[in-house]
Amino acid sequence: MRKFLIALAVISISSNIIAQQGSNTKGWFLSAGLNAINSQGTKSPFNGMDEWAINVPISAAVELKWDSGLALEQSITINSFAEGDVIDGGTLTEDFSYLSFDTHVKYYFGKHIFPEVDWIDFYANSGVGFFSIENTNVSFNLGGGILFWLNRRQTIGIRAQVIGKLALDHSESGIDNNHFQTHIQAFIAL
Repeated sequence: MRKFLIALAVISISSNIIAQQGSNTKGWFLSAGLNAINSQGTKSPFNGMDEWAINVPISAAVELKWDSGLALEQSITINSFAEGDVIDGGTLTEDFSYLSFDTHVKYYFGKHIFPEVDWIDFYANSGVGFFSIENTNVSFNLGGGILFWLNRRQTIGIRAQVIGKLALDHSESGIDNNHFQTHIQAFIAL
C-alpha cells in the first residue's frame, strides 16, 4: 500500500508539472528549414519573385526564449546564386555561394493582439549578421515573422519570416549588398 501511495504521489506531482507547462513559452528551441534570397536591388521583398536564389536553401537556428516574450537567436544560412541569376540588376557570369551567420533579439507580441489564441504568434526581430557572397560584409538586420503551433503544448510549430539585411559597407561591396531573406522552418522545443 505504501508503494502505491508513493507512486500515486509521484504521478500526481508529475502531471501537475506537465499541466503547468501546457504553454511552452520559454526555453530552448531549434528551427531548420528553407530560405530564399532576394538581392534584386529593388528594396522590396516582393519584386522579382521569379528571380530569387533558392539553389541550396538550408537554414537552421537555435533560440532561447523567456516568459517575457523576449528571445535570443543564433542562425546559419547556406544558399547559392547560379550563373545567370540576377543580383542588383546584373546577371551573374559564374556561380556564387552564400553563407550568413545572424544574431537576433526577438520579441513575441502575438499574445497582445490575440490574447485568447494560443496556436499562432507574431514576432519582430533585429540584430546583426555576417554574410558572404563574393566578399564578406556585416549587416544590420530587421524583420519579423509568424509562428503556427501544431500542438497544444507549443513544442512543435512552423514559422515563416522575412529579414531585411542592410549591408554596412554597401557602397563598395559589389554583390555583397542589401538583400531580403525569407525563411520557412520547422520549430521544435528542445
